[in-house]
Amino acid sequence: MKISYNWLKQFIKTDWTSEQTSELLTDLGLEVEVVEKYQSIKGGLEGVVVGHVLTCEKHPDADRLKVTTVNVGLEAPIQIVCGAANVAAGQKVPVATIGTILYDKDGAEFTIKKGKIRGQESHGMICAEDELGLGNSHDGIMVLADDLVPGTPASQVFQVTNDEVFEIGLTPNRADAMSHYGTARDLRAGMLQRGVNVELITPSVSNFRVDMRTLKIDVNVEDNHLAPRYCGVTISGISVHESPSWLQDRLKAIGLTPKNNIVDVTNYVLHELGQPLHAFDAAKINGKIIVKTVEEGTKFVTLDDVERTLHKEDLMICDEKGPLCIAGVFGGKKSGVTEGTTTIFLESAYFDPVSIRKTAKRHQLSTDASFRFERGIDPTITEYALKRAALLIQEVAGGKITSDVVEVYPKKVEDFSVLLNFSHVSKIIGQEISKDTIKKILVSLDIKVNSVSDSGLGLTIPAYRVDVQREIDVIEEILRVYGYNNINFSKKFNATVANSPRTEDYKVQNVIASQLNSQGFHEMMANSLTTAAYAKLSTSLKEEHNVSMLNPLSSDLATLRQSLLFSGLEAVSYNINRKNSDLKLFEFGKTYHKYLNGYEEHKHLSLLISGNRNKESWTSPQKTTDFFLLKGYVKAILSRLGIEKISNTPVQSDIYSEGTAITYNNDILVEMGVVKKPILKHFGIKQDVYYADFNWDLVLKIITGKIKYTEIPKYPEVRRDLALLIDQNTSYESIFNLAKQTEKALLKDINLFDVYQGDKLPEGKKSYALSFTIQDNSKTLTDAQIDKIMSKLQQTFETELGASLR
Repeated sequence: MKISYNWLKQFIKTDWTSEQTSELLTDLGLEVEVVEKYQSIKGGLEGVVVGHVLTCEKHPDADRLKVTTVNVGLEAPIQIVCGAANVAAGQKVPVATIGTILYDKDGAEFTIKKGKIRGQESHGMICAEDELGLGNSHDGIMVLADDLVPGTPASQVFQVTNDEVFEIGLTPNRADAMSHYGTARDLRAGMLQRGVNVELITPSVSNFRVDMRTLKIDVNVEDNHLAPRYCGVTISGISVHESPSWLQDRLKAIGLTPKNNIVDVTNYVLHELGQPLHAFDAAKINGKIIVKTVEEGTKFVTLDDVERTLHKEDLMICDEKGPLCIAGVFGGKKSGVTEGTTTIFLESAYFDPVSIRKTAKRHQLSTDASFRFERGIDPTITEYALKRAALLIQEVAGGKITSDVVEVYPKKVEDFSVLLNFSHVSKIIGQEISKDTIKKILVSLDIKVNSVSDSGLGLTIPAYRVDVQREIDVIEEILRVYGYNNINFSKKFNATVANSPRTEDYKVQNVIASQLNSQGFHEMMANSLTTAAYAKLSTSLKEEHNVSMLNPLSSDLATLRQSLLFSGLEAVSYNINRKNSDLKLFEFGKTYHKYLNGYEEHKHLSLLISGNRNKESWTSPQKTTDFFLLKGYVKAILSRLGIEKISNTPVQSDIYSEGTAITYNNDILVEMGVVKKPILKHFGIKQDVYYADFNWDLVLKIITGKIKYTEIPKYPEVRRDLALLIDQNTSYESIFNLAKQTEKALLKDINLFDVYQGDKLPEGKKSYALSFTIQDNSKTLTDAQIDKIMSKLQQTFETELGASLR
């Protein structure tokens, strides 16, 4: 936001420098990022003075040049060689003296230097208007009024405006400061706190009066929720033309391009008071003004010649034949003010901020008006701003006010009530501030003190302070005006050590993240917003469960994700397309779901691996990732967390072509497997991707935080191997579980170290080579004990699985 210092000083009379003012504004929370100088004429005509041509003679060596002597207010006249045909003795002319910097039409600067032109010395330049930036004419030199005194600075003659402009990085919550008046209001509060007694001067509208009641346009507001307050007035007999220089300079200083006197006045009042206005050509209004929504799909052409399709919730300013303007956002082509306009209907309104923001986002329009409406303007100045603009229009465009102010304001926008406790102020700020100082600050911010007690204050917050709704907001206001720099800090450092359990979510996350990083994984963070179309890629996801954004920025960011898979595949695709195809990624994130009974969030940990296990090297063969590698990473995580008593079940989600699920007490803890080819094809991925999805909420519920340990065994372990011939449909898991049930006490570990299938075996059979580790923690095992255990295992395999020894 740009604030003109000259303009600001119309509200507050101050002799402070721009540096002092910018420092105070920054302390108040209106951070001044830069202060720029503005001049209505580039260069400010510095070095250009009024000259009196005393003599003018033909150049002896050039037919088109003339040698002049010019009085520029110095002790002696100077000689200037001039090529203008209209230069003559006795004229008063603008002279750029030696060292003056001028600018050409492209903005490039050039310096006037002493020189010789065809043998004659020249000590300056007699200027045309385009050379000074005063116009476009180059027909000849400018001839000034005869009564001007030689040596008078041209900046005084042409009334060059010099200004300083603050670029303020305004935070979105400070809607009250989005104008020169709002900034001045804050500045006054800060100056009063620093002992500088200043008055806030507001433009007077006491001269507003109806000249004749010849053109009344009625107003009908169909939805008072969307337009709580609406005012309008007609002005007839105006003349649309360029604005006067003072008005153009004001707008140019803050980066606006002047258009015509009517539009410029509406822009001026918007940036002066923060109240957007709109002027309609009254001759193009059919019947009365109707503020309403229109049918879905209605076509409407805006001022930028773009035909827009209206939404059923877009608030429109209409007449009896159709829409004229998108309320609070953008005007219509057909009802806009043109050079032929002689009568206008001037609108000033307060529109619902949410409605305006939705409309502006839907149509991808961001205007100065919508910027303010959607953040919440002051509903109390609607009529005042209208009258201020009407008087300015009469000043710059003539005309007469031809109707009373038509106002629709059925329910007043009420101020807010807040109770302030003095002890809370001291506790939050960390320093005792006197009660009188607190009251003084609040009054300077237009916050009314209704009641006073020993413990606190009863306050009424003005409606335009939409960011001050609670006691903590009031305390923040007190602190920023009092001054953050005025708060004393103790030299003693106090620290509080929180006693949080080891199973705190962030601690567990850090442990697992460190483990995965050490295994070569990279952590990723994806946007929770995604496209609704992803729900169609899996039957386990339902479109009706999508949590949709009411006003999305784009279709790709329209819903909250139901799964971490698709954002992960986006990252995989992105990397593969950039020649990084060997990937190990993990993400901690949430999924979002809508059900009949409300909304739910679930936290997950996802793992994605694809490509080769290791980098290409001559020392080891390259091997691609597979399901068992992923399973190993998953088991390592569960082992690190101490999660036992788990079992495997068939995977339920259809995102996998094959996979498995790990359950804990019949609840799915992890699902993992190979992602289906059609899903990968949707993302343009041609290589296999392996995906694991942890139910992190269940993980946190299971872990106890208790550390379990056992002593290192003193007695040796024994290994025995068996080569079993079994049916092809017999799984290693069934052998593992059966062995554990058969020998619970001494069987410590089972390992499958070889699998053979081939034509040397009977049809429908396969061979498993298994190792069994046996150990007794209390004594050394004898051969008889070991043989007995192995015989029992062999007999069990034969009986339960039909296995036989090879």
